[in-house]
Amino acid sequence: MIETLIGWDKELFLFLNGFYSGFWDVVMFYTSSKFTWIPLYALFIYWLIKHFKKEAVWIILTVVILITVSDQVSVHGFKNTFMRLRPCHDPELQGLVHIVNGKCGGQFGFYSSHASNHFAIAVFLSFIFRGRIRFFTPFILFWAVIISYSRIYLGVHFPLDVLAGAFAGSMLGFTAYILLKKFRPGIGLKKE
Repeated sequence: MIETLIGWDKELFLFLNGFYSGFWDVVMFYTSSKFTWIPLYALFIYWLIKHFKKEAVWIILTVVILITVSDQVSVHGFKNTFMRLRPCHDPELQGLVHIVNGKCGGQFGFYSSHASNHFAIAVFLSFIFRGRIRFFTPFILFWAVIISYSRIYLGVHFPLDVLAGAFAGSMLGFTAYILLKKFRPGIGLKKE
């Protein structure tokens, strides 16, 4: 059963990773870079301060803790435990994986830290800004999806790595919101 699932995952990876071009190589490489999104992170901080004033400090602190936990769980709880090779390190896929700029990352890939971290931020902030910024939730979830997909495009994660990371990050983001609401009940859904 597991072998069949892994086989399907590899087939889907090769299918998705096989659609590439020079233009998309550049787009996806920068989509996956954390530095690309610094202006967006600054905008999030501006919106938090604008909408929550002093309470923004608690939200920002929660995001910092959330990303730290998300990242550490993905690496120490999963990658170093399951030790599933990234597609670009998998000997079975040698010569079949499209890699951009020679970047492959660490040896193990299950599950994707990028997917986990960005879905954690997306889910958490979608609850924080619910009822305050129109279309924020679809925008930020689309952002997390595109970043997660870029990991498959770049040849560094299998689809199941990305799906598991997205699920784990979403659960962490929701849990962080619930915990923040417990200790800071005034944060969250805007009262009409």
